[in-house]
Amino acid sequence: MRVVLAPMEGVLDYRMRDLLTQVGSYDLCVTEFIRVVDQVLPDRVFHRYCPELIDADVYGSCTKAGTPVRVQLLGQDPEYMAENAAKVIELGSSGIDLNFGCPSKTVNKSRGGSILLKDPENLYQIIKAVKEAVPSDTIVSAKIRLGYEDKTLAIENGQAVEAAGANELTIHARTKLEGYKPPAHWHWIAKVKNAINIPVIANGEIWNLDDAIKCREISGCTDLMVGRGALTIPNLGQVLKQESDTMPWLEVRAILSAYTEFETHGDKSKYYCNRIKQWLKYLKNHYQEADALFGEIRTLKTAE
Repeated sequence: MRVVLAPMEGVLDYRMRDLLTQVGSYDLCVTEFIRVVDQVLPDRVFHRYCPELIDADVYGSCTKAGTPVRVQLLGQDPEYMAENAAKVIELGSSGIDLNFGCPSKTVNKSRGGSILLKDPENLYQIIKAVKEAVPSDTIVSAKIRLGYEDKTLAIENGQAVEAAGANELTIHARTKLEGYKPPAHWHWIAKVKNAINIPVIANGEIWNLDDAIKCREISGCTDLMVGRGALTIPNLGQVLKQESDTMPWLEVRAILSAYTEFETHGDKSKYYCNRIKQWLKYLKNHYQEADALFGEIRTLKTAE
């Protein structure tokens, strides 16, 4: 069983990957998406989203805990996606992940993310171009939702991903229109999985061990991807794989302190207040102490 730490834009960045992989026993991290439009991006863009690439030639594209990090690209043009994918692999990424699941209205308006689930042929062309542009042993994965407005193309999209040559597929068990509202339709993941022959990773509403057991049973998937659940229980990967206890609050508090120490220096400090509040909102779903701490800093507007 593998547990993958999900990409979450504006949340699971380099520092969060570093902290969570030190305690969570995760097998892989996927970066926040890097938007590809009409050019090959400079190295500094990839290094900003994935600082793990800077020393990739020495340590591999890994967190300090040794967890591989895979760069995620989002775009609609096969040629530019392919050229940027080749660049990322040259820089040392542990594979390429392609985002076809982002529900953002801004992204969808520019023909990126989940809007592509309405067009399986374009999905196919993008993945095929990327696969042909990178070395044959490169892992190319794709992340999709069950559809845009409905699930009528779910199986066809899964088949397009496989036919294009992708090595594995992650499925978020909701449509774009369903956003992040419960429930997650794990049985639909099973329908897609049963129609293809590449590994499928299940994603959506996996908050604890019971959820993971049910998801694996219903979806038929061995491997899972977690995002918001990992923010709620920082060692969730360890909980799912080893049936460990959730980490005590004092250890969570130490992680929050380490995060604060890093985030309150330099330009990052302007985002700290919103980000720590966001994290505490997730943590308080499991830890009562987080609710009290959130109450103390709720009106905080600066890092000073």
